[in-house]
Amino acid sequence: MKRKIGRIDVADFPRLGAMGVEVKIDTGAYTSAIHCTDVRVEDNYLICRFWNMDGSDFDPKEIVFDEYDVKVIKSSNGQTQARYRICTEIVLFNKTYPIYFTLSDREEMKYPVLLGRKFLTKKFVVDINKTDLSYKHRIREAKKQSS
Repeated sequence: MKRKIGRIDVADFPRLGAMGVEVKIDTGAYTSAIHCTDVRVEDNYLICRFWNMDGSDFDPKEIVFDEYDVKVIKSSNGQTQARYRICTEIVLFNKTYPIYFTLSDREEMKYPVLLGRKFLTKKFVVDINKTDLSYKHRIREAKKQSS
């Protein structure tokens, strides 16, 4: 059964060391994207820093990916761009899912993470009138456990 998710939410990315990150649910986008501006390849390893994932000015550790690829993405304005793609994990509704992200400079965007149809399909149905359903679920579950 598909779980209902709203138009925005809060997610954790344990492998990236980023918790409580705001995400935008975008059924118009096929792929998911994550904000990353410092990317380089050395000795066939993709080395990344994910800046300002939670809105603070922290200096995260470098994260190294030995498995990655390059995908050609068509943006909403019709331009194509080659982007690195990684596989990591996202936590929504206290459940961990594998997810592929293309790395993109989203500094000018309100949300550092965009969740596209490829990830959402068969897992979630989107209710555009709702927000933070996963976050609210996490708060309710934490209250139950502390009682």
